[in-house]
Amino acid sequence: MSSVTTDHSVEDARLRAGIDRSLRHPVMFFLTSGAAWLAVSIVLGVISSAKVHSPGFLDSCSWLTYGRTQAAHVNALVYGWGFQAAFGVIVWMISRLSRQECKAAGIILTAGHVWNLGVTFGVLGILFGDGTGMPWMEFPAYTWPVLLLSYFAIVIWSFIQFKVRPEGHVYISQWYLMAAMIWFPWVFLTANILLHVMPGNPVMAAGINAWYKSSLIFLFFTPVAIGTAFYLTPKVTGRPIHSYSLAKLGFWSLAIIMPWAGMQKLTGAPIPYFIPYLGATATVLFFIPAFTAAVNILRTAISDVDLVNYSPTLRFTMAGVVGLIVTAVAAVFLNLPNSTLKLTQFSMSGYGFEILALYAFFSFVMFGAIYFIVPRITQREWLSRRLIIMHFFFSVYGIVTVALVAIFGGLQQGIGQEDFTQPWEVAATRAYPYAVAITTSWCLILFSNVFFFLHLTVMWMRLGRRSTHPTLLTSGHGNSPHGEEGDIDTLGSSTASAH
Repeated sequence: MSSVTTDHSVEDARLRAGIDRSLRHPVMFFLTSGAAWLAVSIVLGVISSAKVHSPGFLDSCSWLTYGRTQAAHVNALVYGWGFQAAFGVIVWMISRLSRQECKAAGIILTAGHVWNLGVTFGVLGILFGDGTGMPWMEFPAYTWPVLLLSYFAIVIWSFIQFKVRPEGHVYISQWYLMAAMIWFPWVFLTANILLHVMPGNPVMAAGINAWYKSSLIFLFFTPVAIGTAFYLTPKVTGRPIHSYSLAKLGFWSLAIIMPWAGMQKLTGAPIPYFIPYLGATATVLFFIPAFTAAVNILRTAISDVDLVNYSPTLRFTMAGVVGLIVTAVAAVFLNLPNSTLKLTQFSMSGYGFEILALYAFFSFVMFGAIYFIVPRITQREWLSRRLIIMHFFFSVYGIVTVALVAIFGGLQQGIGQEDFTQPWEVAATRAYPYAVAITTSWCLILFSNVFFFLHLTVMWMRLGRRSTHPTLLTSGHGNSPHGEEGDIDTLGSSTASAH
């Protein structure tokens, strides 16, 4: 019996090593180029934020006006960092969970270069005045077919691997990841066809644009991050998901409720009265899938608090789950139809909510995944625990300040906008100190992410120390069979499964 178990473990280890080896180049390309775009986005964020409180900053450069840098900042964050981090995690996790080596790494890598080319032309197009002016869709119209085709070339192999996987369970992580991969082309195609190919009434165009932005947050970035957290937490702790019933409730509530969100941004517009309030209600109800997923993950991780404090993966992932809770609370607070919605509709609060969702939640979970995945596909240990700790704390302090200051600063700005007895400058004056705090915080985040990018690049070049304990768990919990280095991949006892 012992011999059979040993042989099975050895075979599993060889399979995992083969999967990691087959994906090393595309996954590291996505993660490293995504980290580079994150740094670019933060630089643009610093510039655009500085222009809010210091309009004369870099005013000699016409291509660095506030309207252009702010749009380039958000789009680089979404398409340069967000999607590429998601691609790297998706292709690796689907291969691992399907127990299939990747046979198309070259095609995925080529498509990744094409995606980066599209993002580069998109960001440059915005900065040189060729943007569309539609939030999260500011890339020039000629870029979206390139992004769509490269997306299909990247993810189609994950669908194939899922199809040909060995018979068995479909894990809850696969539910979320596969759903995100299906929902994105539906959202992306619908919005771009209706806005670029068959443009109609400008009011409804604004509504479609608002729905698109909301759908990317709730139907792509959210399921990718939740699915990743559902994978990492049991994997590192070696314990099963707390409640599979909660996991199912969270998934189906997300799928049913969130496609209706987004139109609340058109409150007061000449459209049917119920549409904006339907969107506001759906956004408020985001707390259902968010809280069910967050409670499930936290209850799984809290069984070993010391490991959460020690593991880089769990530390970032749990911070991201807390960010999910804060995002859900903000979704309720900012979309109350008869109170806060009218104050936040045209203020910086919307930006604060987007940063909460994209960075405080999604990005932190992606950082956790990166600290878990990269040592496995490079067969190297992270060089510096101090750099990881610095990255964590600077990111936490910075992003909490950016998001919360933007939200509450936006409320003050909205109060000034609603006071019709005062000049418009009053609203800008109310927002001034909050804009200064946002600029300072982005500088802190930039500092930490430059070192994160360099750390990741060194790992890609395989300059780290070879180790059988690839996530710095070489002491303390390092000898635990449930630690990260154990790399338990049977998942029968460590991830909830669907029959």
